[in-house]
Amino acid sequence: MAHTSEAARDEAGRPHLAGAAGGPARAAGGSTAHGATHAQAHGAADDLPKDHTQAILETTKQVAALLKEAGCPFALAGSVAAHAHGVPAVLQHDTDFCIRREDVDEVVETLGDGGIEIVAAPEDWLVKARAGGEQIDLIFELSHRQVTDELLERATVLPVDSVRMPVLAPYDLLSSRLAALTEQHCDFGPVLTIARTLRERIDWGMVRAEHRDEPFAEAFLCLLERLGVIEPFVPRKGAT
Repeated sequence: MAHTSEAARDEAGRPHLAGAAGGPARAAGGSTAHGATHAQAHGAADDLPKDHTQAILETTKQVAALLKEAGCPFALAGSVAAHAHGVPAVLQHDTDFCIRREDVDEVVETLGDGGIEIVAAPEDWLVKARAGGEQIDLIFELSHRQVTDELLERATVLPVDSVRMPVLAPYDLLSSRLAALTEQHCDFGPVLTIARTLRERIDWGMVRAEHRDEPFAEAFLCLLERLGVIEPFVPRKGAT
């Protein structure tokens, strides 16, 4: 029997994606956006303990082991993925996993049977869960983009506190952070740390091409140039 909370079940008793019966509810204007900072999603940063690193890593390993055993495709994302790539971080908020939308029901059942509590969420781009007092986000739409087979296939298998699991590739990790920048959520600090640490493993030409029409991403790339993290952009002759 899956350990799914009553709040996360529809009238037929089946787990669903986001708080309303009959399917996921569209997030209202004031709800958490796809790329909103976890400080907004889980409370002000000042209210959080200074370091949940080991507890979050234990929860990450538990979830990954269940998904691997069941054969569910996934990739570790967010700050724990950055940590796995060697980015300096103190983990405070939660652990994030990318999954395909079509696998949501199987993932929910797998985790529920493994003792993970599935909880109701207002967002329509993820499923929330909880284990060991730590929050888990199961994301099937990352920064307004569907999680695809290609995204998961690009993941790198890395050890996360001794357990090997697929982790978002450096490019996808940075790109998803850039796509999440908005006027309301424009903290360059965490993204800058990722860029500095992983700059040799990221195709910056591809980053520029993908985010060329996004003002906050372009501003961040300009900042990287001024700080000497990346080379200045030089347009090709004849380019418009």
